[in-house]
Amino acid sequence: MLMKYEFLKILRKKSTMIVMAVSLLLTAFLFGLPILQYQTYNQDGVIKGLKGIAYTKDQYQNISVPITDEYVEKTITEYQKLFEKPDNVGYDGSEKFLIGDAYWNFVAPREKQLSMIASAYDSPGENSGLNKLPELDLTNGAKFYQARNEKVESLLNTPSRELSSQQKEYWGNMSSKVETPLQYGYHEGWEIIMNSFELLMFALLAVLIVIAPVFSGEYQAGTDAVILSGKYGKTRLITAKIISSVLFGILAFTLHVIVAFGLPLAAFGADGWNLPLQIAGLTIPYPFTFLQAALINLGVIYLVLLAMIGLTLLLSAKMKSPYLVLVVLVPVLFIPLFLSPNGTTGAYNLTLFLLPYRSVMPEIGKYVSFQIGGLVLDALSMRAILYAILTAVMLPLARLGFRKHQVA
Repeated sequence: MLMKYEFLKILRKKSTMIVMAVSLLLTAFLFGLPILQYQTYNQDGVIKGLKGIAYTKDQYQNISVPITDEYVEKTITEYQKLFEKPDNVGYDGSEKFLIGDAYWNFVAPREKQLSMIASAYDSPGENSGLNKLPELDLTNGAKFYQARNEKVESLLNTPSRELSSQQKEYWGNMSSKVETPLQYGYHEGWEIIMNSFELLMFALLAVLIVIAPVFSGEYQAGTDAVILSGKYGKTRLITAKIISSVLFGILAFTLHVIVAFGLPLAAFGADGWNLPLQIAGLTIPYPFTFLQAALINLGVIYLVLLAMIGLTLLLSAKMKSPYLVLVVLVPVLFIPLFLSPNGTTGAYNLTLFLLPYRSVMPEIGKYVSFQIGGLVLDALSMRAILYAILTAVMLPLARLGFRKHQVA
């Protein structure tokens, strides 16, 4: 009964309605932008919006195949043959490329696939586009997966990464679990979701704004003395406030996730949910599909949300104004937005990867790992453990903070 009262108390506030409405509109706008701005090209010009999406989807029909070594060899061979006709080739002073019908009929429909294939033959940190394909030696076959494995090995042994032998073994074992041949196919909707997770920070902030007054609002209104002197003021009521805040936070954030995921999937389609991440980034070591990766990262984000709710309630119990709570929270959430990692090792970078803003980003292709003694954890696992612990610590401290509050 108390919990229901406290939940409705949060929900019925005019400020709650305003903050949630603005936040949902902002989420819809941010996740709708890729739809509004989408454009592709054919020989007749640009195709925008939903028509462009439908055109792109149609282009994938002939290239949704398993990426076998034989397929790669055949594709590169066809690409190289097109360069044998001078009329097909353009030159900008530094590199050659296909033009005219050769480009529109062969390259344009499969440009992303060709780029993915070509990336196997680049060195770590190199991005030569399709430039290496015309000269690639296919005498002994394409050896596509051998090239990928060698590139992963080179990445792990790059001196600047400073990976320990245990970390190299960890990532090597994970990468070896990627099933081959990779199945290629249309995956635009999932790629947008995987690249847009950080936009959910605004939804997270909106939830925290709503629950910031849960305790401090009582101080501000002068009702803390009445609550704390009541029969259940220091026991059940505090528990009800915390549970209702957590419940509201989860439900409100889930509503935002539905909007954030729903818009791209409605426009681009859910196709590609079961395709491997490697078709969007060949050296990604995680053996996940797009759906698995999205759900795992979303699970981490929910743990970040719970920990931030715990921190908000703790600050709310300690501070006399909801505005002071937000003065602390906003920098915690958004200062990391202006900080960029300069690598994947070292205390500065590893701390940055664990802060709330970075923790909502999957970072699945960076080989970010944490070593505690002989134990190696990837960023997703470390974030899950850290924020679960913070949640378990913050919520009881918030309860204790309000219970120990001295009424003025």
